[in-house]
Amino acid sequence: MTSSGTDALCVIIQQQADNTDVVLLSGVDWRINSWISSSMEQPNPTYAGSQITDIEILDRVPEDYGRLLNQTNGFILFDGGLHVRGAVLDPEWHSLRKAWLGASALHKLFPAIEETDVPFAQDCLGDQFVLRAGIVNKLDAEIGDVERLGMSLETFLSHAHENPVEFLSLQPLLQFISEGGKLRPGQLLSVYPPFITKESADGVSLKAISMYDRLGFLADFARQVAVPPNAKSNKGMQRTRN
Repeated sequence: MTSSGTDALCVIIQQQADNTDVVLLSGVDWRINSWISSSMEQPNPTYAGSQITDIEILDRVPEDYGRLLNQTNGFILFDGGLHVRGAVLDPEWHSLRKAWLGASALHKLFPAIEETDVPFAQDCLGDQFVLRAGIVNKLDAEIGDVERLGMSLETFLSHAHENPVEFLSLQPLLQFISEGGKLRPGQLLSVYPPFITKESADGVSLKAISMYDRLGFLADFARQVAVPPNAKSNKGMQRTRN
């Protein structure tokens, strides 16, 4: 870890892992063999995926993601800061199939996500990370825009490991935890008013809610703030995550 903020967050991860009631791994050295360098060691996960129960989905994912799933089958790191989905049918909140091909698939909620995009991960606020032609793209869920990050899955995970607070913009999560909050698996962090609104400059309310409730809210909000064709763009509004 490269910053005091990251070190503090990792301490919180371990403290809360000791008290959680989901499947946890303690003292496990998470090395993604053969495609992440030997120096890529993950901290103890908040949640570790169990046995693969959706074998068919493995035939549809990119090769590097498939290798990761065969070794770890997804996980939650940084106390909810990063959730990598798994090849499972249950729990549904961890299911890649549900997010990619289900009745409420992410491409149906957010038009900027293409049907062929593989939604492999999300951050604590519900921003999505998808693989498009093998390259990681990020959905800013508040405004519904997709940005090409220009990196492979391996590089993405390496950056997330090296400096999660800055790379994943975990400042709201740090604030939430400092106020006594806790994100459980299947939950995301609700922010009100949304960061792109002017009102957020006066402060926001943070609380843990169901992942599905959060994504539904974000999809509705993104549709409301979408700029019509030929209209003046207000994309200059940026999030403030302090």
